[in-house]
Amino acid sequence: MTQEPPVVTKSFVRFEQQHILPIPEDQRTGTSWSLFAIWVGLNMMPLTVVTGAVASGAYGLPIGWSIAAILLGNVLGAFGSALHASQGPHLGIPQMLQARAQFGYMGGSLFALIAFIMFIGFFASILIVARDALLAVFPDFNGSLAILGFAVIGIVLCVFGYDLLRKTMVYLSIVIALAVTVSMVLLWLQPEVSGLRADAEFTFEGFFAMLAIGIVWQLAYAPYVSDYTRYLPKTTGPKAAFWSTYLGLVLSSVFVMTLGVLLGAASPENPLAALGEHLGTIGLVVLIIFAVSSALINGVELYSAVMNALTGIQSTFRNVIITSRTRVVTTIVSGVGATLIALLGQGDFMTMFESFLSLLLYVLIPWSAINLADYFIVKKGDYAIGELFNREGGEYGRWNAVGLWSYAIGFAAQVPFMITPLFTGPMAAPLRNIDIAWLVGFVVTAAVYLVLVRVRAARGGNAADGGSETGSAAATPAVEPR
Repeated sequence: MTQEPPVVTKSFVRFEQQHILPIPEDQRTGTSWSLFAIWVGLNMMPLTVVTGAVASGAYGLPIGWSIAAILLGNVLGAFGSALHASQGPHLGIPQMLQARAQFGYMGGSLFALIAFIMFIGFFASILIVARDALLAVFPDFNGSLAILGFAVIGIVLCVFGYDLLRKTMVYLSIVIALAVTVSMVLLWLQPEVSGLRADAEFTFEGFFAMLAIGIVWQLAYAPYVSDYTRYLPKTTGPKAAFWSTYLGLVLSSVFVMTLGVLLGAASPENPLAALGEHLGTIGLVVLIIFAVSSALINGVELYSAVMNALTGIQSTFRNVIITSRTRVVTTIVSGVGATLIALLGQGDFMTMFESFLSLLLYVLIPWSAINLADYFIVKKGDYAIGELFNREGGEYGRWNAVGLWSYAIGFAAQVPFMITPLFTGPMAAPLRNIDIAWLVGFVVTAAVYLVLVRVRAARGGNAADGGSETGSAAATPAVEPR
């Protein structure tokens, strides 16, 4: 009697087991379309709306100038993020793990920590804005309970990992795009919203401040774009990764922020509430969609926070082996911590968020400049992946003096031009409070890094020059990439 072959069942969702390890070619299930959908869906949330509302609400810019500043800022910022994204298919590793190549094995963990804090901040911010969207529809609902419920959804998605997040974002992007489109069309048809506000006027300070916010909004994606493009097959290539990321980020950001501009003009104090006030039942339905989608989208923020946490854990604790269980435990702990931050930070959210964005820009710019200069000019994409997991530092050292000094000098170059609620540099007033610190920081950091690399090469040095602690390049990696 012939035995029937076993029936192989294929689950709808694949539980992630690779964590920070390089993604094997046979497990790279990403496509250009799914990548585009991830970045489109990621911006389809009320936090993007609130960010767009800053232009017309907080800065009082006319609608046309608000949209112009948003468009220019996002176009410039997304170019940098997309260049980072193009590295993913080639290297197959998370974005911030690459920092070990520029800053050393231990030095890279410092930047993983910075990125971790950033993503935890975004996770908490999204929870607060999702709560606001829900309370605009159900004012008597318990805000803390809403935050807890939304947090659980994001944590569960993150526990399953990339595959579930990717599939969720594909469907979510379609639903929310329809909701935003309907809202924008209806708002444009209302003269009291689209008409010129009596107090709206163009100011250089407001325009360039909003341009900087657009740039930092996009650069905030830079530390984790390769977390997702690493799932693209190598044959797909960096060009597909670049354009899928660039177009997805720009189109969705500008689209949703424009809705925020209209709502900020209508209600500067509470732009989300303006949806219900001006669109009635349709606006309330859109707010509910926003609230639920934010909980789903937040899984992506937490996922990248976890990738950076695992990178730091693996660098710091010699006896810890990164496994799927480690990833799940780290996800739960990180999610609970971010939820507590959201619960404690429900007060003056807009002021805190604007300060957070300003600080974020100054911290990210020097790292981005170094990563792009190293990848595209110095190394030209040629990295020894196994050495990035070498606890003794290996080829890249434990502390890379060139990368660390370049970052410090680049960050310091921004200080005279900084404009934040806590500190304003001496060059801000002569420049009419136009924020160019990000531009100075990027140019100075890249230039210093390239010069120091040349000086080190001329001296015949390596990544460990400058008193760094290094080991043999042949040392066995603490985690063997598969």
